[in-house]
Amino acid sequence: MMRRIVWTLGLVALAAGCHHAPRVQTVTRPEMELDRALALIRRGDFRRAQLVLQRLTFEFTPGQPEAVAARYYLAECYFQIGDRVQAAHEFRKVADEFPASEYAPLALLRAGDANLRMWRRAELDPTYGETALSIYQELTGRYPDTDAASRARPHVRRLQNQFAEKTYKNGMFYLRRKAYDSAIIYFKDVIANYPEAALAPDALLRLVDSYRAIGYKEELQETCAHLRRFYPGATGLAKNCPADTTGTSS
Repeated sequence: MMRRIVWTLGLVALAAGCHHAPRVQTVTRPEMELDRALALIRRGDFRRAQLVLQRLTFEFTPGQPEAVAARYYLAECYFQIGDRVQAAHEFRKVADEFPASEYAPLALLRAGDANLRMWRRAELDPTYGETALSIYQELTGRYPDTDAASRARPHVRRLQNQFAEKTYKNGMFYLRRKAYDSAIIYFKDVIANYPEAALAPDALLRLVDSYRAIGYKEELQETCAHLRRFYPGATGLAKNCPADTTGTSS
């Protein structure tokens, strides 16, 4: 009887010991979690991917190549869910903190895209559009031979033309009202800031008109010389800038 009791107590103790034994935890490596986040992105599940990537930004050290990937794709998640302000901020950080990485030019491209998407009232507030243009120009200057730079160049041309047109129209507003000093400011702005815009030669020609109207002969001659050198095919050049320009109408 005593032997049975001891044997029974032994079984109970063994069962209790098994019950309280430490469980083996499955450790998920950060690299595997990054792969999972990228798989979620490919499926279009950006919100779940965002949560994974936010955690991973604290798990990778700055020197790990996975760190920049995690940050870049986190920024892309913000972009895709519509948080363009945060996306622009995160893309900018990638470009600034990892300038030598393959993600840097892509991050600048997407930072420009994020600002461009936020430019809703172009006629009232040009800030986001100007920021987008500045970032695209930075990209083409810093990483000129990359695919990202090739994708940015059409944006640069379009934005330059848009801003040049707006500034040119302001100049024409004052020119028609014979407010020549104000008109000159706007036409000079077109030439200085958007020299590759389609309206740059026209802005120079309108400068000629303004200088002629107020008798600024030296400035007129300098502007005509600039036109002949950089825009020799400009329509109206021969008429507005005859070879012996003296400041009088031809």
